Amino acid sequence: MKSQKRDRLQRAYVQGYKVGVTGRSKDYCPTQELNFREQWMSGWREGRGDQWSGMTGVSGIHKSPMAG
Repeated sequence: MKSQKRDRLQRAYVQGYKVGVTGRSKDYCPTQELNFREQWMSGWREGRGDQWSGMTGVSGIHKSPMAG
């Protein structure tokens, strides 16, 4: 059975989270389209918060948006 692709907004959120948790700037946002940018920025903010809280590497695996 084929696995279904995640919806595009969820992928934007996950990509933003990955950028945020690695400590990179929000300037890495790949799009200016409002809906996708909002989702990407939400993921980026949560990723940055997790990075600041020390939720990186092994300690942050359970927090990954891809785990849920």
